[in-house]
Amino acid sequence: MKRSTLMILIGLVLLGLALAVAASVLHDGLSAKATPTRLEAFVARNARHLAIPGKARAAQNPVLDSAEGQRDARLHFADHCAICHGDDGSGDTPIGNGLYPKPPDLRRSATQDLSDGELFWIIENGVRFTGMPAFSSEADHMAGGNHSNGQDSWKLVHFIRHLPHLTAAERLEMERYNPKGPEDRAEEQGENEFLNEATPRAKPESQTHRRK
Repeated sequence: MKRSTLMILIGLVLLGLALAVAASVLHDGLSAKATPTRLEAFVARNARHLAIPGKARAAQNPVLDSAEGQRDARLHFADHCAICHGDDGSGDTPIGNGLYPKPPDLRRSATQDLSDGELFWIIENGVRFTGMPAFSSEADHMAGGNHSNGQDSWKLVHFIRHLPHLTAAERLEMERYNPKGPEDRAEEQGENEFLNEATPRAKPESQTHRRK
């Protein structure tokens, strides 16, 4: 069977599934609180797969995995990604639970079975019609950031592979780099002020007054 014919058949199948999803939406309405049906999830996974070019899927990670690279990616993830994905990659966060579809559990096979190239593509380009934005290194460069040629994203790929084995010490370190809201910052400031007041201050040197 020619590739063009196969692609047409796949397109027709996906179109039929999309129409079925649309009918379900019209019947049940739209709500970000709902859980996607199996059919909808199936369509989304296949649409994402087709959206990633074959060359990108086959790309190999050019960045060597290292303790330093893991830490860079871990702290980057804590600062930029954990608000939706959670430090542990579970996606069980207040914001993540309010998204539709909800962020996937990055520790499970649905993510871990993706190739390095697929993970890199998703990080760099995002996923349409979801809460996953594009963290493109090129876009970051155009915005005045540090152009890393995608190295930060490749490091994140290594970190995602490590998520199923994340240690308690690593999670504790990540918590210090999570974005803080006004209440958290005020509480932290209060604690620091309390500790500073509780720290004994050095007594000033006594001065000897001589009588004239």
